[in-house]
Amino acid sequence: MSRTRYLLLLLMVFLVLWTVLAINPHSRADWLLENVLLLLGLAALVATYRTVPLSSTSYTMLFLFLCTHVAGNATIFMSSEVFQGYADELHSHPLKVLVFSFALLFVFLVHILVGLYLFYQNREVSNSRYAVSTRVVKNSFASETMPYTGLFILAFLFVHIFGFTFSPKDIPISVTVKELLSNFFYALFYILAFGALAIHLSHGFWSMLQTFGINHPRYNMLIARLTLVVPLFFLLIFGGIAFYFVTGLGASY
Repeated sequence: MSRTRYLLLLLMVFLVLWTVLAINPHSRADWLLENVLLLLGLAALVATYRTVPLSSTSYTMLFLFLCTHVAGNATIFMSSEVFQGYADELHSHPLKVLVFSFALLFVFLVHILVGLYLFYQNREVSNSRYAVSTRVVKNSFASETMPYTGLFILAFLFVHIFGFTFSPKDIPISVTVKELLSNFFYALFYILAFGALAIHLSHGFWSMLQTFGINHPRYNMLIARLTLVVPLFFLLIFGGIAFYFVTGLGASY
């Protein structure tokens, strides 16, 4: 199946599901509000799918999400009061959180499906995962393990969501974070998961830059370093939070 037909199939399946859910919603006004961003995002994907491959588009969205998420989580290192204030402010807008969560879920599902499709399709034709192969520092390990690190990250997301999103409402999230990440095995799982994320991003971030045409002999060495520095940055912040609690450094948190 060609890439165009595959994307059309995904679009048709989505539109059928979207149409079914649009029939007689509980509140038409809420339904319209929740679907504005979705329809705008879908229109953008359709308009740019020839110039910007979907896999790299999803990488860009996930990268932006990680940037905002790491900024919020970094408040943990300030104090429990600051982090709790951030969490309370975030959840004081439940409709926005709901819309963003469903949009992010959609991006993740598309990213997983398209990523696996491209991986196994390209595996049959060449050793390169993408059409552009002018990378200064080739990370073959990262490219060859993309589906496996991706599935490990997916498993981590389930653990993360059930551990924090569905935690008891009467217990402050700052307390839940400290209790869970003070557990050695829980913290170790987190650190390993963010290690897998760093490996996954080292190839995905490079792919995203190549897709947007950021590829020049004068800057290729800088690009190669960024594809290592950016994933390591996320690893140090997210993994550092788990390390902060499991080692007892956050005892007074």
